Amino acid sequence: MAETLQLITLAMIRARTAAHFVIGLAVCMSVSPAQRLSDFTAPRPLPAGSTMVVGFLGGFEQWDDDHRGVRKVALDLRAISHVYADTASNHRRRTALAAILRALDTNGDRRIDDAERRTARVILYGQSWGGAAVVKTARDLERLGIAVLLTVQVDSVGTHDSVIPANVRAAANFYQHDLLTIQGQRVIRAADPSRTRILGNFRLTYLFQPPADSSASWARRKLGGSHAKMELDPVVWTEVEQLITDAISN
Repeated sequence: MAETLQLITLAMIRARTAAHFVIGLAVCMSVSPAQRLSDFTAPRPLPAGSTMVVGFLGGFEQWDDDHRGVRKVALDLRAISHVYADTASNHRRRTALAAILRALDTNGDRRIDDAERRTARVILYGQSWGGAAVVKTARDLERLGIAVLLTVQVDSVGTHDSVIPANVRAAANFYQHDLLTIQGQRVIRAADPSRTRILGNFRLTYLFQPPADSSASWARRKLGGSHAKMELDPVVWTEVEQLITDAISN
């Protein structure tokens, strides 16, 4: 029911306005179960040298939906040593931020000191409204003086999601701008180009292409348009995962 409601809404929305975003969030909160801090698997604190990766799902998607690209990437990343990957609903951004801060608080004093800031290794990625949540969470971390190794947005939909804050070292953006569908953020740019490297704004198109995942529900395949087709595209998520693993190894 929630998935059908999501895709019907996606098919109807064409503008990326603040009003639509607020309405969508309200509906999202009404249909999804609350995600709790205890749902995050990253240890408190993170072992030295570890990287925490948080992926934000879009729309009305539940944080633990294993059929979603964001979640699949996180599960793959858990196979890498010293990497702790979790996913979050886009409307539970504050809970995700609390999980990040809890993991970075190595001495348990409930604050992030200079030593903890220097060793912090955080990566954020997300799709649709989750892409906007990535940028907002990066800004929250900037206010706390915490660097972010990488942000990745996939067909990001939101407000003020085009300017990447200066605490982010590298950022990438994947989007489509096909007709009769929700269109992702076209261009991201660095607030401070001397501190943030934009890896690229990568445009894709899905016009006249069937969804890559034929096992997806009818509503997801038929009503979501190119926005849904992009979320179903395994090539996109392979690229996202490669960017994350590169950032971890570097």
